[in-house]
Amino acid sequence: MNTPASVPKKLSLVEYLVVIIASIGFLFDTYELLMTPLVAPYALAELLKVPLNNPLVTDWVGRLLWISALCGGVFGLFGGWLVDQLGRKTVMGLSIFIYSFSPFAAAYSTTLPMFVLFRSLTFIGVCVEFVAAITWLAEIFSDPRRRERWLGLTQAFASLGGVLVTAVSFWISSHGKDLPHLGLPTALGAADPSAWRYLLMTGILPALPVALLLPFVPESQIWRQRRAARTLKRPSFTALFAPELRRVTLVTAALSACAYGIAFGALQVTVARVTPGLPELKEQAKALAPLRKEAVALNLQLNALAATDPTRKEVVGKIKENFGKQKPINDEVKKMSDTVQFHQEMGGLIGRILLAALLFYGIRRVVLLKIFQVPALIVLPLTYFVFFPQGGQVFLLAYGVCGLLTVAQFSYFGEYLPKVFPLHLRGTGGSFATNVGGRMIGTSMAFVTTNLVAPWLSGSGPVMPMHVAQAAGGVAAAIAILSFALGFLLPEPKVSGAE
Repeated sequence: MNTPASVPKKLSLVEYLVVIIASIGFLFDTYELLMTPLVAPYALAELLKVPLNNPLVTDWVGRLLWISALCGGVFGLFGGWLVDQLGRKTVMGLSIFIYSFSPFAAAYSTTLPMFVLFRSLTFIGVCVEFVAAITWLAEIFSDPRRRERWLGLTQAFASLGGVLVTAVSFWISSHGKDLPHLGLPTALGAADPSAWRYLLMTGILPALPVALLLPFVPESQIWRQRRAARTLKRPSFTALFAPELRRVTLVTAALSACAYGIAFGALQVTVARVTPGLPELKEQAKALAPLRKEAVALNLQLNALAATDPTRKEVVGKIKENFGKQKPINDEVKKMSDTVQFHQEMGGLIGRILLAALLFYGIRRVVLLKIFQVPALIVLPLTYFVFFPQGGQVFLLAYGVCGLLTVAQFSYFGEYLPKVFPLHLRGTGGSFATNVGGRMIGTSMAFVTTNLVAPWLSGSGPVMPMHVAQAAGGVAAAIAILSFALGFLLPEPKVSGAE
């Protein structure tokens, strides 16, 4: 292990602005994405004109996540190419504006296709912004130690996005009726716009400070100089698979897929699908079982009726009555879900800060990755197979550690990727690893856990939280083993400078 090199303590004014813009970008990356689980069920129920607990809502939440992830991966890859073609700062600014204005537009959605379109645009903006920002930061700071330090610290703001969007959502839920309507559509029979519309409108928040600050910060100097001297090669997707880059391209994409696979195949499904099965919620689960069975039967009856059938109103009334009986019990489950989510967010934040601290000490990159991969081999299966049936603080703490070990790897690749691709392919290569490997392949593990493995474990019976927990533990453990093995193939960066 190397001793920490001296790092200049003072940043110039321009460097301060760079750090502020990057931090805003990373924070709102998470903020914009984590709006989806907060607004999607309510928005889809209103736009589909069905009760919140209708199966159509659940089906469309899954479709929305799949469509947006696919769009983010495909267009994010193209956005990475634009980072190399048009410039880091330019594309980063455009991507922030895309993910700022698209949720604002989604707040005015009156149809399902309109809502899906703008949520997909948000996902695309986030996918492009991450790659553009880390590439820009890597080339703004010429000193390797300062670059590692600020890449790590600015990415830590991503974990604050989830905390912020949750707090804003809570405030809007409490004060929504006092807010001006601003021309927002209202649900049938409602006097005020729904809270989910106001939450989407807050997505425009990063646009103003970025618009004010961006003119005062430079484009990557080395990219600009090479482009002006006509020595900058043209970016190409095929160049990523040239003999000298093929290994790093495939390994980083696979490792990114593993990190996202654990996050989506285990951590993300835990809050909604695993938490209700905790021992401390046993009484609530027992009380909800007959009510949910009744709700399923009523919704099947509703979905079988024609849109003009007069009996729909009566059935909808029974569904709402059922929902009213479930609400106080579901509120108790929601409190526990929020607690579980909080532990994951805090674990992720600590993981990003820990990664930033370890980067400062100049540890070899393969060794640094193992610091997080090795404990994950143990903690992930223990959390779902041993601690989940016990519940209590042990499970919550273990789940927080899972968040730490997984989210730290996101920051790891944010710092690593700009080092291993040549200047003209930094955006393209980083986007391939993050968007194709992580966001397209890795996120699909949520479907594997909930739609393939959990139903298989349940046999012919209903899928229960314990089945989802076992599926999440199995999927996470398998991916962790694969990730550990692939980590040995990861090459050490050959250069430490901006080029």
